[in-house]
Amino acid sequence: MKIVLASTSPYRKQLLERFQLPFETARPETDETAHPGELPAALAERLAIDKARAIAETLEHALVIGSDQVAYMGTEIFGKPGTVERAIAQLTRMSGHEVIFHTAVALINADTKRVQCEGVVTRVRFRTLSDDEIRRYIDAEMPLDCAGSAKSEGLGITLLDALAGDDPTALIGLPLIALSRMLRAEGVLLP
Repeated sequence: MKIVLASTSPYRKQLLERFQLPFETARPETDETAHPGELPAALAERLAIDKARAIAETLEHALVIGSDQVAYMGTEIFGKPGTVERAIAQLTRMSGHEVIFHTAVALINADTKRVQCEGVVTRVRFRTLSDDEIRRYIDAEMPLDCAGSAKSEGLGITLLDALAGDDPTALIGLPLIALSRMLRAEGVLLP
C-alpha cells in the first residue's frame, strides 16, 4: 500500500522522511475552525482525522497520515499566527509561562476505513522574553506557519527554559513514535 501524508508542511515531510519509506504528499481541504466549546486536545485529534479522511476518501490501497497541533495555555489557543504582529502578540503572551502543545496523528487505511489516532502532549516552559528578543527571533525565523509562533527545531529553542514530553518529534508537528506504532499495526515493516 502506498503511504500518503495529508499535509504539505515541509516540517512534517522532513520528519516522515526519517522512516526511509516512499510516500507522497497531498493537500487536504479541511476547515480548521474549532467547534464551540471544543477542547484543544479534541480539536487537534479531530483535525488530524479530518485531514487524513479528506485524502483517504479519494484513494484506494493507501495509508493516509494526518496530523494537527494545537498550542494552548488554559483556555487560550495559539494557532498559526500568519502575521508578524500576531506572532509578536503570541510570544509576548506566552513569555514566562508554560504552554501545552497537543499534537495529534491519525492514520487511515483507505481500503478498510480503519482509523487510528493518538495525541501526544508536550509541555513547554517559555523563559521571560524581552520585546527585542521576540522581534529578533521573528525576524530571523519567520515562524508564521507554526502553532504558537515557536519552531523548537530551529532558533525557537532559545526561547525556552524547558520542555517535557514523550516524543521529541511531536513538538515539531508529527509524532513519529506513535505513527510508527500505527504503521506497524497496518503491516508496514519498520526496523
